[in-house]
Amino acid sequence: MKTLANQHFTNRFATLPSGFYSRLPATPLAAPYLVAFNPEAAQLLDLNPLSTQHADLAAYLSGNMPLPGQDSLAALYAGHQFGVYVPQLGDGRALWLGEIRNHAGQHWEVQLKGSGPTPYSRNGDGRAVLRSSIREYLCSEAMYGLGIPTTRALSITGSDEAVYRERMETAAVVTRLAPSFVRFGSFEVFYYRRQHTEIRTLADFVIKHYYPECREQNNPYVGLLQAVVANTARLIAQWQAVGFCHGVMNTDNMSILGLTIDYGPFGFLDAFDPAHVCNHSDPGGRYAFDQQPQVGLWNLQCLAQALLPLMDQDSAIDALNQYKAIFETALDQNLRRKLGLHTTQPDDMALISQLLGMMARDRVDYTLFFRRLCDFQPQQANTALRDMFLQGDAFDQWAQHYSLRLRQESMHQTQRSVVMRQCNPKYILRNYMAEIAIGKAEQERDYSEIERLRQLLSQPFSEQPEQEHYANSPPEWATTLSVSCSS
Repeated sequence: MKTLANQHFTNRFATLPSGFYSRLPATPLAAPYLVAFNPEAAQLLDLNPLSTQHADLAAYLSGNMPLPGQDSLAALYAGHQFGVYVPQLGDGRALWLGEIRNHAGQHWEVQLKGSGPTPYSRNGDGRAVLRSSIREYLCSEAMYGLGIPTTRALSITGSDEAVYRERMETAAVVTRLAPSFVRFGSFEVFYYRRQHTEIRTLADFVIKHYYPECREQNNPYVGLLQAVVANTARLIAQWQAVGFCHGVMNTDNMSILGLTIDYGPFGFLDAFDPAHVCNHSDPGGRYAFDQQPQVGLWNLQCLAQALLPLMDQDSAIDALNQYKAIFETALDQNLRRKLGLHTTQPDDMALISQLLGMMARDRVDYTLFFRRLCDFQPQQANTALRDMFLQGDAFDQWAQHYSLRLRQESMHQTQRSVVMRQCNPKYILRNYMAEIAIGKAEQERDYSEIERLRQLLSQPFSEQPEQEHYANSPPEWATTLSVSCSS
């Protein structure tokens, strides 16, 4: 096991021509100190769990002290933000330090978010604040615990340096990890600049390092688009099944690998509302929960357009046409598993749709209901479930149909309950939980709640009886919480 100081960094992205990025160092962060360190993510880099004791760790993780072999750069990209094309975005507050190849042969890129201004900052300060850094740190690890593809979070480094967003706050840096941070917008910028050679160069790079199987196809670039379509469809199906709202699905926030990336105004559903908008910077509801599947396809259409110099239009359309079937199949499978249905029957979707309609009408807590459903007893009252609905008679009618459907399954009731608990989490990162951790960190410099939640959310399907209070519906005061693009 190693420390950051004796790791060997490379940077494959830096082998691309200089027009893809800008090389620069991080802007020093004033008197950095460690707020949080994730030992599970550290293992991805083969780091010693005791590396938190290294005297210079905060300096390394904030970018104040360069690492051996570091080749830091900010990447260029563009994107459609709320449906409008913005010609140049790029890493306005992030730097790639390079990547580490671990003992398993995996490449993990290391990126600092909040490391100061870059050529793509558009007059911004290039900083992240402690509030948003805590939210990203916790949610990326919560998503990993749920089995959803995501970037990972290694650490948060704090500082007393003042940063103004909607109020005066303090600066922080999140050190995050991913196999790649390439986005849909990484291709769009060159398409709209009519730099077709660069599109091909980037596509070749992505295929070589992340989708080598595409080289076997007649047109590898069509294969690339097909793979991204499939990965994105399955990702968003997982979001919908667990009740996750991304909040700002701009094309520059869409990963070419199908990862959940760029956590800002995210939120998990509390009371089930299909039209829920978790981002108060989105008054039109473009990125509402029930719009995410369609937005995913719209974003893929933007990517396909950017790849048109490498393929004919019919091939691009054929690839996009696969999205709906892949998404619906994945979502149906996820929802069936949530109900303990492991065979397929003709009326399954009607049964599920009726349930979701009842939950929306009565604003039933999404996570809590499905966790309680794991203990459903056929032909019994199921009072704990029934009491979640305003119209108990409607639930009784549905429960009768559900009981009959379960008879068609061969799995024993006890086994079904165990299996359902493996796909219906008990714990999610509710906004109020993050808010409590943020309040303690900002007001008391108490970071223990961050670590407590990280450990809790790393095992979201386990009972963890000592943490039972985190599984309850949110308190009344949480209904007034709102998050925006500054979150």
